Amino acid sequence: MERARHHGPAGEHGDSLQDSTREHAVPPQPPGRAEPALELLVHGVGGATPQDMLGDPRTVRITGDETAAVYRRADDADAERRPDGPHAKPVPEAYVWCNLTSGNGSRALWLLLLPFMVVNLAHWMRPTAQDRTRTVRLYGLLVRLVGLSLTVLLVAAACEVALDLTAWQCAGTRACAEKHSWLGFLAPTTSGDGWWSTPGRRLALASVVPAALTGLLWYLSHRTWSAYESQQPLSRRAEPDEETGRTGLGRPGFWYGRRLVARLRAAHTAAGFLTVAAAVGTSAARHDRGSDGPALLDALGRLLDVTLLVGAGVVVWVVCSRGRSENRLDRELDGTLTRWLPGGALVLLSLTVLYAGWSRPGWESAGRLPGDMTFGAVALGQGLLVVVLGVVAHVLYRTRPDARTAMRGLAGPAVAMLACALGGVMSGGVAQRVADWLDGTRDALVSPPVLLTWQASAIPPLLLVLLALAGWLAARTRLLRHREMRGVELDYPGEAKDTVRTRRIASTRAHAALTDRAPRIIGITSAATLLLGAAALLGAGLTGKAPGEAARGSSAFVQGAAQTAQALGSWLIGLGFLLFVTWGRRAYKDAAARRTIGILWDVGTFWPRAAHPFAPPCYAERAVPDLTWRMDTWTRATGGRLVISGHSQGSVLAAAAAWQLKPAVRRRVALLTYGSPLERLYGRWFPAHFGPAALTSLHREVDCWRNLYRPTDPIGGPVRLPGDCGPQVDREALRDPLAYGRTERHPLPAPVLGHSDYQADPAFDEERERLLARLTPGVPGPRTREDDGPAGPSPHEDPPQGASGRSSA
Repeated sequence: MERARHHGPAGEHGDSLQDSTREHAVPPQPPGRAEPALELLVHGVGGATPQDMLGDPRTVRITGDETAAVYRRADDADAERRPDGPHAKPVPEAYVWCNLTSGNGSRALWLLLLPFMVVNLAHWMRPTAQDRTRTVRLYGLLVRLVGLSLTVLLVAAACEVALDLTAWQCAGTRACAEKHSWLGFLAPTTSGDGWWSTPGRRLALASVVPAALTGLLWYLSHRTWSAYESQQPLSRRAEPDEETGRTGLGRPGFWYGRRLVARLRAAHTAAGFLTVAAAVGTSAARHDRGSDGPALLDALGRLLDVTLLVGAGVVVWVVCSRGRSENRLDRELDGTLTRWLPGGALVLLSLTVLYAGWSRPGWESAGRLPGDMTFGAVALGQGLLVVVLGVVAHVLYRTRPDARTAMRGLAGPAVAMLACALGGVMSGGVAQRVADWLDGTRDALVSPPVLLTWQASAIPPLLLVLLALAGWLAARTRLLRHREMRGVELDYPGEAKDTVRTRRIASTRAHAALTDRAPRIIGITSAATLLLGAAALLGAGLTGKAPGEAARGSSAFVQGAAQTAQALGSWLIGLGFLLFVTWGRRAYKDAAARRTIGILWDVGTFWPRAAHPFAPPCYAERAVPDLTWRMDTWTRATGGRLVISGHSQGSVLAAAAAWQLKPAVRRRVALLTYGSPLERLYGRWFPAHFGPAALTSLHREVDCWRNLYRPTDPIGGPVRLPGDCGPQVDREALRDPLAYGRTERHPLPAPVLGHSDYQADPAFDEERERLLARLTPGVPGPRTREDDGPAGPSPHEDPPQGASGRSSA
């Protein structure tokens, strides 16, 4: 096999390689030799080794690198070139992509990015819409603004810890400074009014911490740039009969988001630096306005306030002004913007540090650092954005309602609310834990902002709601298990009754069905979070006191409940922070724990970074082009048959790659999915891209598609296409276990497999052979350069508009 021709990388020379493969005709097959056939295996979440996927300890890498690669058995490495090459059976290949998410120890740092990942998911959860282009764009803009607020919240939390609790309060208090000797040079009492002991210089020095956090977020986002966003998809021209209106996944630029990520990264980095500058400079400016100091400092303080407002406006404008460009492969970058915006914010921060560090005799730190309402303003803004987002999502859902859509189109706003809650818990947890560490007796420090205490006090009521939901789920599961016991007996007729065996199988089925209850759980949790957050914001704003103090003088029950919630919430939020740090440290050192975290990223980082540039990188921006290049070049070079076989998340990658192929190539490809969440999870939660119209279109455009699932599988399920398409794709649910009792073929008890080992079922080989038989030798030959139609239109930004377009392939 000529690797340079058959396995071209997605890089700078992608177009020339594509053209060279177009010009090659299909090699003539010797008399009596069957057409070559290939089975491309794609594993699911958690990863797999090529040896396990291919069932052979001797494997070779055909193409790819240490991050993601295609492997074959050693005996099949040159199968296409051997005269006795493949006949009835396909040559198996394994695409291994697990290192895209589990990788080295630095991936443990991705835990910091969890709220950003969740809000990015909300962007892709919008309902299917029809003729609502402006509303679709408004939905994306609102989610981007929520994402921007999360960046400000995280950096503000770092400012609270470093500037307020440490530099302003602890270093300015004798008892706290003496307890922590490392702060001695900052404390006026212990340093003898040393040079660093003035409040402005303490703040200037402490600003290094939140500024470094902002730089770390920029670095993590920029580091993954070359490994993900820079992998260009297969460059091609649109064919005259090609339709991509049913889903954006087939658009040429869908998996190439460098331009938007670069713009958002510049804006969010600038927002982080501006937040630090505001925390450092506004306190000094407030002191200058209320003192008899030099008029120059007062003027500089007012100029700083204006400059910060202008900078914030520019950041918001950049976030709002542009969304994704999917209809074309946009290789341009806004170089001036990406360089000057974060650089200008950093320069402003440097000037602010100099301004704050200017000598101001008589300035002392007392109480909390000015700017306590920053957290309240962020929380209020997030709540309003989520409410407006819910209204917009409802309007979109009404244009094309679908009963299977999760939460009737409100999944995106609900998940955005949970992202804000995660950000609040992480921020409050860090502040509370540091406050406890600096001043365990709570006598010296004023404590974190009141709102953070109210938000921590909302955790116990939220846990009560979750406990009630858990009880409801347990009752529903028990009822469903009772019903399933009858179903198990019907599935295994003529078998001797074994109550324990039947109950175990029925229990597995009942627990697998819990996945379908997730929309209700998420919806109730999100609604409770929104209401409790609003109550916390209102309580903190009206009383200005912690819940326990605010409840004094009320009834004994209310006072006791408030004090219990405050104490328990403080303890829980501190415990959560410790568990978070412990998990991250373990993941850094332990590959097994890192792989567990990688499973979370497998599910959460499939989508491109459209709402938040600091979210963990989208591995599909590498995996989908890999699969597309492999399928396109192999079918063009050999003219052979290809079955792409995807398990679990691998089936989602397989479908996304099939959508990226040209229709002429797509019609040579068969799709075999098993344990697939394409409809059960992605179709319900991401209806605009995996809804019924999109999946029906995929079924009609590939040569054939078969889907396998089990009632015991908590992740995979039927595709549920409407009309006659459903039975054409979905095979009847597989029996699991394969045998109820002991048989000649299964003398030992057969295990309940659930989501794993679909290849053990005879139905797998049967369906694979059926797919290969349907891919007859008379498939169309490779297209030449002359067969390519003119390039289609390339509008600036056109979000997918729902189910419209061709009704058959």
